[in-house]
Amino acid sequence: MQVRETEIPAVKRIMPKRFGDDRGWFSETYRADVLADAGIAIAFVQDNQSFSAPQGTVRGLHFQINPVPQAKLVRVLAGAILDVAVDLRRSSPTYGRHVAVRLDAEGGEQLLIPHGFAHGFCTLAPDTMVAYKVDAYYSPAHDRALLWNDPALAIPWPIGDEEAILSAKDKAAPRLAELPPLFD
Repeated sequence: MQVRETEIPAVKRIMPKRFGDDRGWFSETYRADVLADAGIAIAFVQDNQSFSAPQGTVRGLHFQINPVPQAKLVRVLAGAILDVAVDLRRSSPTYGRHVAVRLDAEGGEQLLIPHGFAHGFCTLAPDTMVAYKVDAYYSPAHDRALLWNDPALAIPWPIGDEEAILSAKDKAAPRLAELPPLFD
């Protein structure tokens, strides 16, 4: 398993190794000891999974506020996504910037998103299944969203506003400039 930094060093790309033979392949998708050796000591407490039938489904940008922020380790079980993490840490030099990474089932790469980031993705294929670990339980009282297509974020989404398939919550999310200080 390899751990690599992204343009925002707090967000990491995790590349599990695959060992193949004539039957297929095997991979260790999570190893706490390997991540700890890379300086990542996160105790995950919940696994989540989503299924999106149509290509062009956008989920996010979501996050939880203090005192129960969530770090996430995201991977794709079927299909492909453009996975996005937006820095919401006001004191960070990368505040308001994002990391966008293509994740797919074929490659098996994962994205580690720490506390203080909004997370979302757009499906690049039909019947896409995404799984992710979180280090805090879901809390509806602390659940928040950021507008997925806020021009201030300049995220290179692979679809236009009219094509995006969104929840009502995601359509009504505030822009970055409308968020109060959340992660200082």
